Amino acid sequence: MPILPGHRWVAEIDDKIVGWTAVSPVSDRDCYRGVGETSVYVDSEFRGRGVGKALLRQQVTSADKDDIWTLQTSIFTENRASLSLRYQAGYRTVGIRERIAQRDGAWHDTVLLERRHTV
Repeated sequence: MPILPGHRWVAEIDDKIVGWTAVSPVSDRDCYRGVGETSVYVDSEFRGRGVGKALLRQQVTSADKDDIWTLQTSIFTENRASLSLRYQAGYRTVGIRERIAQRDGAWHDTVLLERRHTV
């Protein structure tokens, strides 16, 4: 799916891109026009410095302004920092998807999270 126009950002420190975030539509169907799948990435050298928090704040603020009523994401269960960041931004756990992803030759579970906005 393409990224929603106006819903992608990068974080720069000393002219270096150190993180990015984007929102993609979950479906082409009109009934899901206000639902977006989110991604946030921060370079490992810059984690723990507030980069992810700033990117996520921008993402949520923009989504609320543009009537995106649900932001959703899936995060590996062992990625505690990312889960904590999402909970702080108002996300809640919807469920666990078991053995949904293969990485490094092993199956992994993900936590399905969503953040709802009243439109």
